[in-house]
Amino acid sequence: MTATVLFVTGTGTEVGKTAVTAAVAALAASVAVLKPGQTGVTATEPGDADEVARLAGPHVTTRELARYPEPLAPDTAARRSGLPPLRPQQTAEAVAELATAHRLVLVEGAGGLLVRYDEDGRTLADQALATAALGLPVRVLLVASAGLGTLNTTALTAEALRHRGLDTLGVVIGSWPADPDLATRCNLTDLPRAAGAPLLGALPHGAPHSPDFAALAKSALAPALGGSWDAAAFTAAHPA
Repeated sequence: MTATVLFVTGTGTEVGKTAVTAAVAALAASVAVLKPGQTGVTATEPGDADEVARLAGPHVTTRELARYPEPLAPDTAARRSGLPPLRPQQTAEAVAELATAHRLVLVEGAGGLLVRYDEDGRTLADQALATAALGLPVRVLLVASAGLGTLNTTALTAEALRHRGLDTLGVVIGSWPADPDLATRCNLTDLPRAAGAPLLGALPHGAPHSPDFAALAKSALAPALGGSWDAAAFTAAHPA
């Protein structure tokens, strides 16, 4: 079995990475979700991997490598807690193991792409590169916010990915508002330009509370991610 490995990163924190990860997982037949570094939750609290399992369903294998209680960048949280930091090779080896039994492995980062995971400044991008060095096919899915300011952070993240030789599969808007303003509607055209990659979906605001998350995922993600969402039709329905 040749697995596809998709690293899910965001333009920042709280942009909807976990919901997007869960949506992609919900539509995949053989999928594992890895959360390398979880911050901001105690040992007894549910983390992002648990939320993915809740939303996507019992067919999804989930794994977490490191957990730090304070809601900080992984390197800072590890240092303050006295716990060991997460190294890129740890993530790569966990992905390789999951890839032996699944067709798709999703790796959800913490915060944005260049958030530090250790004292040497290694990031999610370094984890992706370490995974690719093991011979696994690695691509990146970029989750962006919908409104004003997202074009700059999207362009910066995309540039950082290109500089490191990492391929961006596409962009998904993590939370599409019920009443989008002018800037938000314009971003449907401008986001793929900023990213240099296609727009592959837009999850509606409040998606994690949907009574039928799998159906919502199907309607909110493009065929490249297993759904039926159409960027042109969605853009036409929200004219600027």
